[in-house]
Amino acid sequence: MSRSTNPKRGLAPRKADVVGVEVSVTTPQETVDEVILAAIERRHLAVTALAVHGLVTAATDDDFRAIVGEIDIVAPDGQPVRWALNVLHDARLSQRVYGPDLMRSLCSEAAQRGIPIFLYGSTRETCRKLAGALPRQYPGLQIADCQPDRFREATPDEDAEDRRRIRASGAGIVFVGRGCPRQERFIAKHRDHVAAPLVAVGAAFDYLAGNLRRPPPWVQRAGLEWAWRLSLEPRRLWKRYVVTNSTFVTLLAGQVLRKWARRSAHDGKPAENDETSHSGLAQLMATTFRTPLNAQNRQTTDVASRGSVDHG
Repeated sequence: MSRSTNPKRGLAPRKADVVGVEVSVTTPQETVDEVILAAIERRHLAVTALAVHGLVTAATDDDFRAIVGEIDIVAPDGQPVRWALNVLHDARLSQRVYGPDLMRSLCSEAAQRGIPIFLYGSTRETCRKLAGALPRQYPGLQIADCQPDRFREATPDEDAEDRRRIRASGAGIVFVGRGCPRQERFIAKHRDHVAAPLVAVGAAFDYLAGNLRRPPPWVQRAGLEWAWRLSLEPRRLWKRYVVTNSTFVTLLAGQVLRKWARRSAHDGKPAENDETSHSGLAQLMATTFRTPLNAQNRQTTDVASRGSVDHG
């Protein structure tokens, strides 16, 4: 992404309904501009980038959907989420807002502008590696402080201490790497108590610390990063992806069909010649439904050959 030399927006992008969840219609550069401007102005801002897993979690959990609704920018991280915005709302987005790339771009901007950052989440070892790696990659970047994840719910006193520590650090951007849905709960809960953008970036801590290998660009463009992650951790992730991706396609197909029905009723003729919607839905079906089922079949065969299964 190119440098935002003079961010001027200051208004959260519009949101649109994808499977019952309000997702921001925004690009990577627009998201960077919003965060940097909020950091410069010392303004409250909550930002997350949702892939299919987070979107389905919000769509099927009323409490979590309400929490996501409180977040200022809910950027489309997964390619299927971007495609869904284009199919349903003619968003014409050419890029997703990929969490690790968002963090890289913001670190680059922060280094150039003298904005200190705070790292919240992951393990103590990952925080240590990240705090060492980022200033080497982005000379001049200031790590204001780090707080490893407790991997449990914080007490009220711990919440108050976290906020005090973030404020005392002087950080202009707070990166939160706790995984969905805990990171979204965290940024929504603390948003109004910290005068700096809180940016939930998921697995970005592990990618930037070197704990996870980054998928090749063609895998990302094809919307198959979940398959890459599945190949690295098949026993832990196969069930999650089969259930999540299948649920997403089912919910999305229903929403698309309702849209076509309303359009048909309004126009007085079938919407069956809407090639953009048809091809977009077919693309979503191909990348988020058939392939995970094939992965499930392969995993079932592997499990049978080993005689055991991990339900973690």
